[in-house]
Amino acid sequence: MAQIGAGIAAGGAAIGAGIGNGHVIAAMLEGTARQPELEGKLRGTMFLGIGLVEALPILGIVIAFLLINAK
Repeated sequence: MAQIGAGIAAGGAAIGAGIGNGHVIAAMLEGTARQPELEGKLRGTMFLGIGLVEALPILGIVIAFLLINAK
């Protein structure tokens, strides 16, 4: 049963991160299209946002490992 929970945790985290990254990148592209002079600022903010979003799957994997090794 713990393996199923671990799989759900890891899969849900990966799906959530993928959706989050898509939203962040879409917002950056939209902002760049509206104001091309802010491209550098928006790109830096986008990388920060993607880094924060990518922390979610790492936490999901950690939770998955904890579920597998829990007794």
